[in-house]
Amino acid sequence: MPEAHPPQRRRHITRSLLFAAGGLFLTAAALAVVQPSAPPEPAFQARQTLDLPPLNARSDQKAAPYIASTRIRRGDTVSDLLNRLGVNEDGLLAFLTHDERARSIYKLYPGRTVQAALDDQGRMVWLRYAHTPGTTVKSGVDSAWLEVRPADGGFTARERTIAAVRETRIAEGEISSSLFGAADQARIPDAVTMEMVDILGSRIDFLKDLRKGDRFRIVYDAYMHDGEEVGTGHIRALEFINRGKTYSAVWFQSGQKPGGYYDFSGASLKGAFLRTAIKFTRISSGFGMRMHPIHNKWVGHKGVDYAAPSGTPIHATADGTVEFIGRQNGYGNVIILKNFGKYSTLYAHQSRFAKGLKKGDQVRQGQLIGYVGSTGWATGPHLHYEFRIDKRPVDPLAVDLPVARTLNAADRKAFKTVVASYQPQIQLMARLQDSRIQVALE
Repeated sequence: MPEAHPPQRRRHITRSLLFAAGGLFLTAAALAVVQPSAPPEPAFQARQTLDLPPLNARSDQKAAPYIASTRIRRGDTVSDLLNRLGVNEDGLLAFLTHDERARSIYKLYPGRTVQAALDDQGRMVWLRYAHTPGTTVKSGVDSAWLEVRPADGGFTARERTIAAVRETRIAEGEISSSLFGAADQARIPDAVTMEMVDILGSRIDFLKDLRKGDRFRIVYDAYMHDGEEVGTGHIRALEFINRGKTYSAVWFQSGQKPGGYYDFSGASLKGAFLRTAIKFTRISSGFGMRMHPIHNKWVGHKGVDYAAPSGTPIHATADGTVEFIGRQNGYGNVIILKNFGKYSTLYAHQSRFAKGLKKGDQVRQGQLIGYVGSTGWATGPHLHYEFRIDKRPVDPLAVDLPVARTLNAADRKAFKTVVASYQPQIQLMARLQDSRIQVALE
């Protein structure tokens, strides 16, 4: 039966998940379709499974809990995770960070899942950290997680290990107001939606390119035990139709080489540069001439400004070397990366830098390098981002970014076999959609 959310309860959970965790509020705004006449849907992480009760069911039976889920990001703290989940239990944070029984949460692995169940009063029923999810196709794989529950005015924690089975799921969504709204309708976990953004981030600008009617079809993993989902797996393949253009992705790994996502033609989706250094934000000032907000005169703006709350993580848009890190005139706290060849990037007005980062360090694409602030000549918190070619600033939103290399000839045969295993599932979804459209027109 479709999942449902009573209107009052949905508003309550939405407030607790969005306003207690401002980052997800920005998520909805950032991934909203460019459609001025319709406001974007809020990012809603909670879900509740409602089954039809038997005819003789008692009216005082407890409702099934609402489940909130989030995937750990680089730089996250336990407090960050609780905020995103909407969990606000007195003493819980202290318990998690000091009790020996909860020691597995001391180390947070980016990409792993944390879930919380909330009752109809917003109180925590349980908290689960899937620190060791099953990772192979075979059944009988151990999947381990930490489970924390309220007990005797405090909390108790224990490790649970079960045999998990990987299931392959397929889903399809159509965007009407926001990416997360479409994913919610398709019952796709938010963690999978986030991964889809990461995979296609070098091809689609999810800040401004989404349109009503865009579609996506996706094949992903889920880990199950006794019919219950105990962990969210990764995306295996996907197809995203944006503005009439089709983008594809499939996971491929050859032997002991690092795996990665490639389009169906074999081109790597790890572009040489990401389009943006902040995942969820809005553009507050573009490249070119503008009236300077402090000096009140027309000047050339050498970068793009991204408005975001102070403390929002900033990520390197490409591999590179830290050429400068420190304070520099109007830029305030700034990092300049020498990327490769003739390319360099600049990240200004930061509140602080990533811990331990120094001049000469090597950074990888997507690595945390600092946090949004308002140091230097700034009227409010934002990131000033410059993309330079031969030390000359160019518009990062208009320039043709360098692309990564394609697969070599030796791997192409194996790659085609992988693509062939997923394409029929995606094509089936497309045919079913065409049939639904045809029936609707008749």
